[in-house]
Amino acid sequence: MFFPFFAMQRYYLASAKELMRINGTTKSALANHLGESISGAITIRAFEEEDRFFDKNSDLVDKNAIPYFYNFATTEWLIQRLEIMSAAVLSFSAFLIVLLPPGTFSPGFVGMALSYGLSLNMSFVSSIRKQCTFANQIISVERVNQYMDIKSEAAEVIEENRPALDWPQIGSVEIRDLKIRYRKDGPLVLHGISCKFEGGDKIGIVGRTGSGKTTLIGALFRIVEPSGGKIIIDSLDITSIGLHDLRSRLGIIPQDPTLFQGTVRYNLDPLGQFSDQQIWEVLDKCQLLEAVQEKEQGLDSLVAEDGSNWSMGQRQLFCLGRALLRRCRILVLDEATASIDNGTDVVLQKTIRKEFKQCTVITVAHRIPTVMDCDMVLAMSDGMLSYITNIIELQ
Repeated sequence: MFFPFFAMQRYYLASAKELMRINGTTKSALANHLGESISGAITIRAFEEEDRFFDKNSDLVDKNAIPYFYNFATTEWLIQRLEIMSAAVLSFSAFLIVLLPPGTFSPGFVGMALSYGLSLNMSFVSSIRKQCTFANQIISVERVNQYMDIKSEAAEVIEENRPALDWPQIGSVEIRDLKIRYRKDGPLVLHGISCKFEGGDKIGIVGRTGSGKTTLIGALFRIVEPSGGKIIIDSLDITSIGLHDLRSRLGIIPQDPTLFQGTVRYNLDPLGQFSDQQIWEVLDKCQLLEAVQEKEQGLDSLVAEDGSNWSMGQRQLFCLGRALLRRCRILVLDEATASIDNGTDVVLQKTIRKEFKQCTVITVAHRIPTVMDCDMVLAMSDGMLSYITNIIELQ
């Protein structure tokens, strides 16, 4: 009896585990779509894309329902066969008792045996069902283990190889045969890029979407580690130092400015390294002085989550303020003007030209006017680049 039961259980689990894995994958896609739809509800309504998102949601629900239904059906398939097998064994046992000579067992003993046999079979079937349910649910633990096995980032600080406190002093950047791939077995995204920027140079990087511009910037901050080659800043290989020591010495103004829930002071100086006077001076340079002074609490004015109580242009200027406070020798503008109005763009460009005159500024842009003031422009295509020293050639 035990052998056929466990054989049936193994046969069932071979399919049920895969169905649970598929169910978890499709459920994640459905949850992501739901979260994105809720967070972007205003934009969806503005572009009248409700029907498209409803249709996509219905498709994802259908895809998730398919493995869920089959998993339910396979469970019922197992239970039905286990109960049929247990009933057959019990019936066969009762039939054998009937064939025995009269007086072999008393009627009371036979009744008790059949009663306990029925209860035992029900308990046995229930036990196997719970084992199968446990084996299916353990798939969730497997998914968690997959995340636990993901390789962590490099150390934040390498004590035996920390850069000088004033590093980088010059701001020179040299890229030697840089190769990037997102997965070990994946294709190259950047194909052996080599270039050198002197300290104080103004560099423009242009190219179509997917050409590798943002990946190159990610490699500079070691968001992605190089598969080959190296990046050297002021004669120091960036892979030889900790991530904190590297990223804290570089400035960036991203396309999507990030503000954290807290105060104006906290968003500009989260570590409390600068005085109020220095912060007010930076706000004046960013033309945010009046906007902050109008608030009753000044530097302690509230900043909502994601900076939702400030305009997109003001959030971008706050990011500029952070860079001004830290006075980094290398500043990166990653599509910084792509989502702001022309007025804010003018303020941003004017402030950068004035305050970062002696710094190395790397500008990633789609629009040619944004890089018109650069000393050198790099055009990227399919993970490769070519130098363009004359801006007229780019036009």
